Amino acid sequence: MEATCEWRGRTFTLVDTGGLVLGRTEALTAAVRRQSERAIADAALVLFVVDVMAGVMPQDAEIADVLRRQARPVLLAANKADTAAAAANAAEFHTLGLGDPMPVSATHGVGTGDLLDAVVAALRPGAEGGTAAEAPGAPVDATAAPVHIAFLGRPNVGKSSLVNALLGEDRVVVDERPGTTRDAVDTAFAYDGRAAVLIDTAGLRRRTHVVEPVEYYSTRRTRDALARAGIVVLVIDATEGITDQDQRIAREAYEAGRGIVVAVNKWDLLRGYSAQQVERVARAQLRFLSGVRICPTSALRHEGIRPLMDAVFRTAAARASRIATGPLNRAVTEAVAASAPAADSRGRRLHIYYATQPESEPPTIVLFVNNPALMTPDYQRYLERRLRETFDLAGTPIRWTLRGRRPPETARTSG
Repeated sequence: MEATCEWRGRTFTLVDTGGLVLGRTEALTAAVRRQSERAIADAALVLFVVDVMAGVMPQDAEIADVLRRQARPVLLAANKADTAAAAANAAEFHTLGLGDPMPVSATHGVGTGDLLDAVVAALRPGAEGGTAAEAPGAPVDATAAPVHIAFLGRPNVGKSSLVNALLGEDRVVVDERPGTTRDAVDTAFAYDGRAAVLIDTAGLRRRTHVVEPVEYYSTRRTRDALARAGIVVLVIDATEGITDQDQRIAREAYEAGRGIVVAVNKWDLLRGYSAQQVERVARAQLRFLSGVRICPTSALRHEGIRPLMDAVFRTAAARASRIATGPLNRAVTEAVAASAPAADSRGRRLHIYYATQPESEPPTIVLFVNNPALMTPDYQRYLERRLRETFDLAGTPIRWTLRGRRPPETARTSG
């Protein structure tokens, strides 16, 4: 996981790793080790965190031996120094040969200011480390806010593999067993001159199936990731089809106001289906996501990556778009002229006087009407469909606010 930090006027990126376990050959452990070794190689400074309550462990000595061979500075943080007695135990870590251990307590914040001072002092000017991964393309626009993209889906559909395919390296740990990802992992990224943050998340099961405490907190972190994302890439396993859980995840993201792009992953494993057929079937099963962009992908073969990212940034632009009042009212007027609202059982008919968009992300349309109760769900969907077609709002929710008012002629007469 990556996070940008600022301390005493210096900005740098912290990269949290899964841990450095030496000598083990299991696939998952080896993948975590490779991730940690890559982070060390890319870093301007290494923070070696040890457990002051456990004391110096054999593996601490092995890791210290690895770090001493690296051509980069190392700071030794003796964590869990919650009391004065525990802090005194930090002295034994001098034996690691990495300089003075710094007692800290992550739980209580003890010593963190001194540690940050040491970090800033150790960083050479211009050596912030943890730079964003870049895909080939134009220079990054530093003035534009990055697009936060959360990869959501059921366990083992290929979310982490897709993130790695985008990054061009195995930055996120991938294993065949479901549940490898337990936390939401943020990675800064640049694509064709556009800044982004990729958020890999744990798989979402049905709430009734979440029983283990670790899985419960993983699910909570995934939903926290949804809250800070602007765009959701809903990853679906093409070999299993779109399930009820996929639809629930899509609805949750839509109701949260997030733009949505659907990645039908592993589609290369299907036999006898074209990409167009895959897209058509997915669109029919997700028809409540009007106009959503659907991208067949293969993380293993790195196929469909560019169309997926193009769809993501187009959806982000749609979600952030602001429609001028003039064109918006013309579009509403044309929609009403093409298909007027039907009268209700009492002969009353909806009249739309004026439309405006006061907010974006997602676009929020305010309609001034004679009676908000006369707006039917069917007619609202019709208006939404017309606006999507006119202003290319595919993939973004549209929020509607109806306000009752008297006709303009009546208002002028009474004044």
